[in-house]
Amino acid sequence: MFHWLTGKGESPPLLLKVRSSTTFIILTVCTAIFTDIFAYGIIVPVVPFALTERAGIAPDDVQYWISILLAIYGAALLVTAPFCGWLADRSSSRRLPLLVGLLALAASTVMLCVGNSIGVLAAGRALQGMSAAVVWVVGLALLADTVGGDEIGQVMGYVGLSMSLAILLSPLLAGVVFEKAGYYAVFAMCFGLIVLDILLRLIMVERKIAVQWIPEYAPKGEKARQVAPTEDNRHSVATIEMDADISASKPTPDNTTLPKSDHDTVPIPATEAEVWGPPDQSKWYNRLPPVIRLLASRRLVSALWACFIQASLLTSFDATLPLFVKNTFGWNSIGAGLIFLPICVPTFIGPVVGALSDKHGPRWYAVAGFLLCCPFLILLRLVGHNSMEQKVLLCALLALIGFALTLALTPMMAEITYAVVAKEARHPPGYFGKNGAFAQAYSLFNMAWAGGCLVGPLLAGLVVNASGWPLATLILGVVSLVTVVPTAVWTGGSIFKKRRKEREDTQAADNATEV
Repeated sequence: MFHWLTGKGESPPLLLKVRSSTTFIILTVCTAIFTDIFAYGIIVPVVPFALTERAGIAPDDVQYWISILLAIYGAALLVTAPFCGWLADRSSSRRLPLLVGLLALAASTVMLCVGNSIGVLAAGRALQGMSAAVVWVVGLALLADTVGGDEIGQVMGYVGLSMSLAILLSPLLAGVVFEKAGYYAVFAMCFGLIVLDILLRLIMVERKIAVQWIPEYAPKGEKARQVAPTEDNRHSVATIEMDADISASKPTPDNTTLPKSDHDTVPIPATEAEVWGPPDQSKWYNRLPPVIRLLASRRLVSALWACFIQASLLTSFDATLPLFVKNTFGWNSIGAGLIFLPICVPTFIGPVVGALSDKHGPRWYAVAGFLLCCPFLILLRLVGHNSMEQKVLLCALLALIGFALTLALTPMMAEITYAVVAKEARHPPGYFGKNGAFAQAYSLFNMAWAGGCLVGPLLAGLVVNASGWPLATLILGVVSLVTVVPTAVWTGGSIFKKRRKEREDTQAADNATEV
């Protein structure tokens, strides 16, 4: 009955090429992420006003409960993400877990919509965090499967753009709709997005499914030995052998094309060039789950730390900014939503930053982002009274912070794929399971992001509550500055190994010249 939708035997699904195209898969995943972030963000400008009216919270306790509700979301995401990654890398399909996550999101939205007590609202936020774990882990792994390592930076730019649109539109629309149409109308927007999301996820066909009708649609995620050119592997590569049926005609770091042969060769960084044999199962570390073995990569751990800080900085504004502009400028829910506009608009350059990261490597873009973010965060302390100059200053600083965070976020999301590809290049095929390690790597990303969603609101909200806005902005600025160090050292591979290799190459060239 539904053969036109799913296909059967030699009969492909209707419009298979469109439904399995890279563009459509990116659109589906970005829509899923947009819906998840939108559902997360719509309560940000609404909750300070709704907690007192619906849940009976005293006005003095609103800041505390905002931080708690945001932290509950992060805690649920943190706990659920590793299980989602483990299951996703063992599932034959990415689409089914995405649909399950959508159902959980719909249920959480219903709870938040009808909840009139702290207990129900907290349970809704917890379920929302669980659904987010599924959407992010499976969705980002699906993108990595589809585009591989060569274009992942630009694709993560589109993911960042969908995040930015959701972060921008959810508080803005929620504030306006809540003011003009009431509480339930805010959640009606979310239910409409969920229906659209259901349709897209049912229509989408994964490459690994489409390949039975279109043989050239082998998922790029299986090309685990192909490494995107970065500043650390552009001039110094080693080679390893790989079956030609999954590695035909790949670009090298200098943009030449490798010929297809019985055994193709693939460039990998010289710093990662050790070719390992089959894992010795008598060694305890080879029996560890793949997600634990991934954490042995200092490069990946550094990327996860940077993502943790990113999430902490972003969600710290969710917990403090609406209440700050309400108390300082006397703004209502519309103003509390509009204040996120300056910080989100600069993130529209995310795809451009991602493309540049694919071309030049992610290291110095991310370093520049965290370095620039520090002074602008600290300067937020200058905003303290109600005047037009203060409002303009706040918006300008938020716009600069948004630009700085975009410079860091997109490259670091792509860096997770780069790090996994480099890690897999050091091991025989199947070392991390038949489906690779992308889902488990992005489950670690989700854990890092969830940790930031947990720490950011609590840190900023509680510091503002106890010691005021100036101290909170100082702490956030110092945290951003500290993150520059591991980002500079490990992003794109160890900078010490890179420098040592450059010295060795220079010395070898000098010796050859003398001879």
